[in-house]
Amino acid sequence: MAALEVRDLQTHFFTREGVVRAVDGVSFSVDRGQTLGIVGESGCGKSVTALSIMGLIPKPPAKIVGGEVQWEGRELTTLSERQLEDVRGHEIAMIFQDPMTSLNPTLTIGTQIKETLRRHLDISKDAARKRAIELLDEVGIPKPESRLDDYPHRLSGGMRQRAMIAIAISCNPELLIADEPTTALDVTVQAQVLDLLEELQASHEMAMILITHDMGVIAESADDVVVMYAGQIVEQAPVQELFDHPEHPYTEALLGALPQIDDASGRNQRLTAIRGRPPDLIDPPKACRFAARCPHASSGDSCATHMPELREIRPGHFVRSQHPASERAGKRVEVTA
Repeated sequence: MAALEVRDLQTHFFTREGVVRAVDGVSFSVDRGQTLGIVGESGCGKSVTALSIMGLIPKPPAKIVGGEVQWEGRELTTLSERQLEDVRGHEIAMIFQDPMTSLNPTLTIGTQIKETLRRHLDISKDAARKRAIELLDEVGIPKPESRLDDYPHRLSGGMRQRAMIAIAISCNPELLIADEPTTALDVTVQAQVLDLLEELQASHEMAMILITHDMGVIAESADDVVVMYAGQIVEQAPVQELFDHPEHPYTEALLGALPQIDDASGRNQRLTAIRGRPPDLIDPPKACRFAARCPHASSGDSCATHMPELREIRPGHFVRSQHPASERAGKRVEVTA
């Protein structure tokens, strides 16, 4: 059985303008030691999915209106806040998008690490301080003894992110959710943070959900990929399969937007632009949500009238589209083992 099972998750925001269907029927699983990448543009529901798993959605206006989140056989959506606090940080931990706003600016880094340790582990203050120094050293922060007493504003962006990672792994969680862990970091620091997460995952034997808008990060770090669009999963596959045989037009467009630096022709290539804009999730289309932006859809076909199901077109490869790449113009893709 998978460590985490998300089934038909639906998280809505109840606003004055109407009900925003931020997450609308999302299902996936994460096995022990696996890295699941969740990718998509801003507003597609990636972070709300993660916050729903953690029980951290703002109530109100948000509410989980349907679905299940099973962790080690327990249903998280029915737990009390006190019960969730025992799970968060200890069994499931999360690295948030912006460490400057996620870290408490009025408390030192050490205080924030020790707070997590003492909340979940039966250790003394001295033992918590010693462990905090070890954690800062493990995530690559130099002179950890002195950095322990620094406030967040004294650290660089990369160091703040490393401090956030130290807090997240402090109690050896079984699942780590990394929500855009490299946002606002320069390319060199991004690579360092991703390498660090990979090393920590291996040493702590964690499962990981890696949320990003960067397909390059997904290619480097994920085992399996979930592509989200307008609150739904539109494609799901093992990472190599997805990059070799993208099926959904949205996935193709995301890959087409990646710069190609190894073009054999030596000519500059224009990046693919996705025309239009995502649908309004207060009143989403009853049919395919990508139809208005899809180059393969037409007003007369089923894209405009029916919501496609997420169907398996090859073992482990699921797509929600009337026009998957392997079926256009009678084309079929054969995948060898």
